[in-house]
Amino acid sequence: MLKQTKAVLAAVAGLSLILLGSGAAQAADNWVGTWKQNVAKSKYSPGPAPKSSLAKTEAWEGGIRTVTDGVGADDKATHTEFSAKFDGKDYPYKGSLAYDTISLKRIDDNTYEASLKGKNKATMTSTNVVSKDGKTRTQTQTGTDAQGRAISNTVVSDRQ
Repeated sequence: MLKQTKAVLAAVAGLSLILLGSGAAQAADNWVGTWKQNVAKSKYSPGPAPKSSLAKTEAWEGGIRTVTDGVGADDKATHTEFSAKFDGKDYPYKGSLAYDTISLKRIDDNTYEASLKGKNKATMTSTNVVSKDGKTRTQTQTGTDAQGRAISNTVVSDRQ
């Protein structure tokens, strides 16, 4: 009987670890998914705002990989992509004229901070927050653009 009780307790403990582990993995994936920018709810200073943007984010080696396609205010197609870990180190940021590296720092299960840098000294910090219900992502961006102008953007996106 004692052996059976120990076996049951070991099985319950093992199942608990699996369930806790899956909850932690799920929490780490709050950013994963497809996000469509809600242009009407977003604000850009200075403008103009892009006409559309669709970001696809997936888990990648202790961080995320994001590919974003859209249409700029000038009606030209846009495409950026990066793969970065949440370790604060710089990783290549492709497709932007202003920024060429990105670093990520996890704040909590729903928030991370991205720092973008460019050769032309453009810099931007973007605080990315996924709502508690997981349906909305809000990016608060501050810094300077390629022309050296101060930027202050709030980009709201809906999960698709």
